[in-house]
Amino acid sequence: MITKIDRKAERARRHLRVRKKISGTAECPRLCVYRSNNNIYVQVIDDVKGNTLAQASTLDKEVKTKHSNKEAAKEVGALIAKRALEKKIETVVFDRGGYIYHGVVKELADAAREGGLKF
Repeated sequence: MITKIDRKAERARRHLRVRKKISGTAECPRLCVYRSNNNIYVQVIDDVKGNTLAQASTLDKEVKTKHSNKEAAKEVGALIAKRALEKKIETVVFDRGGYIYHGVVKELADAAREGGLKF
């Protein structure tokens, strides 16, 4: 019998594998990416305290593109870099969230690097 692959469970498994290796601190927080079919969400998280230090998504008013595509990823990456630098956060650990580092996730990371974040 052919069984259908549960893509959500597979991504969660990959995300746990990534999260075993990285963790965010106050000095070097974690830049976490979540990508849905409609939107892109990014958070800068201090895992020691469990606080979100900065966030950005395609739902923000500053973002013109309201989809989950490369153009929107560039805008969200630049916005999260600007908000993190306002809070004096320069270095982060990139958490790709179980997604392949390709396409939308790569564009977001490149835009955040161009905006001034180091990872």
